[in-house]
Order: sequence, then C-alpha cells, then structure tokens
Amino acid sequence: MAGMDGVTEETVRRRPATLRDVARAAGVSVATVSKALNDQGRMTAETRARIREVARVLGFRPNGLAQSLLRNRSFTVGLLTNDTYGRFSLPVMAGISEALVDNGVSVFLCHVEDDPRLGQLHVEAMLDKRVDGIIATGKRIDRRLPVDLSQLGIPVIYAFTEPAPGAIAFVSDDAGGARLAVEHLVRLGRRRIAHVTGPASFAVVHTRADACGAALAAAGLPAGAPLIGTWSESWGHAAVETLLAGLEPPDAVFCGNDQIARGVIDGLRERGIRVPGDVAVVGFDNWEIMAGQTRPPLTSVDMNLAALGREAGLTLLSLVDGKPVEPGIRTLPCRLVVRQSCGRPPGG
Repeated sequence: MAGMDGVTEETVRRRPATLRDVARAAGVSVATVSKALNDQGRMTAETRARIREVARVLGFRPNGLAQSLLRNRSFTVGLLTNDTYGRFSLPVMAGISEALVDNGVSVFLCHVEDDPRLGQLHVEAMLDKRVDGIIATGKRIDRRLPVDLSQLGIPVIYAFTEPAPGAIAFVSDDAGGARLAVEHLVRLGRRRIAHVTGPASFAVVHTRADACGAALAAAGLPAGAPLIGTWSESWGHAAVETLLAGLEPPDAVFCGNDQIARGVIDGLRERGIRVPGDVAVVGFDNWEIMAGQTRPPLTSVDMNLAALGREAGLTLLSLVDGKPVEPGIRTLPCRLVVRQSCGRPPGG
C-alpha cells in the first residue's frame, strides 16, 4: 500500500494489523491511534477520521480481550427467553440485537423453556462468561421466566415478560392498542362493534376488553360482553355463530389476536357476509405472515416489539455504563396497521 511507511499489502496478508502498524502508516503515535479509535483524547475531527480510515484500510481489528480487561467489560449480554415459537420474542430480540450490535456488544441467547433447572444452568453459564447484563423476554407479560434474576449482581432488564419487583421492564400498551382499533372502526362509521378474544387467564384479555368497552362508551356506543375463547382460528370461526344470533348482528368485530380475526373472516365469508362491505374486522399483534395472507388482508394492531426490544437494549447499556435508570415498567405505544379488512371511511 503506497505511502504507508513499509506496511505493505503483503505484510497485512501475512498477519493481522496491529496498533503499531496503524500508527506507522498514519504517522502518529500508538497512543494517538488508541485514543482516536476509542473516541478519547483531544485531536481534530480530521485527524481522528484519517486514523480510522487508515485502520479500516489495513483491516485493523481491536483486541476484544484487551479491551475487556481495560474496561472491565466482556461486551456480551445474555438474553433469556421461554418463547418456544418465537412469535413475540423474535421481534423483541431483533430490536435488542440492533441496539447492542450497533454499540459493539454481542448477544448470548439461551432458551429456558419452562424448566427452572435449565434456566438456572443457563444463568450460571452466562455469569461464567462474565456477561455485562441480562435481558429476559417471554411469550406473555403476566408470567415470569422460571428463574430468579433479582440477585445476580449485574444489570437485568425485562422485556415483554413479568418483571421481578422493583425491576426495570418494557411492555406494550395493550389498552392503547385496543383504543386505536375501536376508534378506527368508529371513524369508519361502524356502530355495532363486537369483541372476540382469548382465554380469561391472560391479563391482556381483560386489559384489551376493558379498553374496548371504554372506547365504545366514549363514542356513545353500546358495549356488549366480550366473547371469551382461545387464541385460535377455530375459536374465531365458531364465534361467528354467536355474533350473528342476536337481533342486531355486528357491523364490525375487534379481535384479541390475528388468528381469531382470520377465523372470524372465514366464518363470515362462509355465510355470505362480505368483509369489509358488511362487517369490518380488526386483529391484534400484526403477525404479518397471518395478517398479510388473510383474505382480505387484515387490519391489525402492531405492538412495536422490535422498538420495545431496542429500548430495552439501550437501557441495559446505560446501566452497564453506570448511568442511573429509574426502576419501574415502561409502557410503549402500539400502532395500527391498516389493510383491506376495514374498508375506507365515508367519502374516502
């Protein structure tokens, strides 16, 4: 490589580039190179940029072990989940990974299922690897992972799972999401809005049903009792018979998840009822593989799980850096993804 004081391309191919190679090529001291690459020291922006470019051209990679010893950090984070299918934890993990990788931190993922012994083994393995912190995520917000993370001596963040008392946690605003759905249907001119949802053992079922009822009341519309069942297409399909049995069948259905909504749409179609012409349908979760393939494509509430994961990751990094973070549960807003299952507002 011309102009790099004896550090040739052949030299770089033979061995990894060192700080001394970068310093020699850039015409500065080893200490200046170290400061430039670690955003430390006083130098012009041009000098820092030039040193970084030389390091890039030479293919210099910092010694991770040396950096860890210098900063007393491993630059790794443990991620625990019991979500077998990854329906909720995968988008959360994508957001976490985005936040951490952007900051030079690797993610060490362990699946604990619902086995306390397995959970403890994974936590001990993470501690042996000297992770800087742990993020716990799961398949529902009202159940804890089967392992105690409260006394580990390292930062712990909870994302879409029940936290330990006094911990820092991130969850989606289920009530706000339900309001978005109902208010959208009201704006579309729907006046008989039913709610079909999942098992009563889930806290979100009650949160969403209460918010649905409150939004209907605020619009001056009647709020019937929600239809409680399972998180399945078959339940949505079966619920249609009950929905149509009354004197005034609904002109819209807000469903507790996308699977229920898809079953409702299929049940309505089989009875010759048009969606959205006769009945509008909204789901919850915005599971794209489900919502996008529904016919017609399903309007659904998205819980913004990737954004939730990113916030959890960034907050963990703040704790690792010693910054103060108030404990408590952070509720992040949902968004409504509008597709064809609702139709257009009057005049739209």
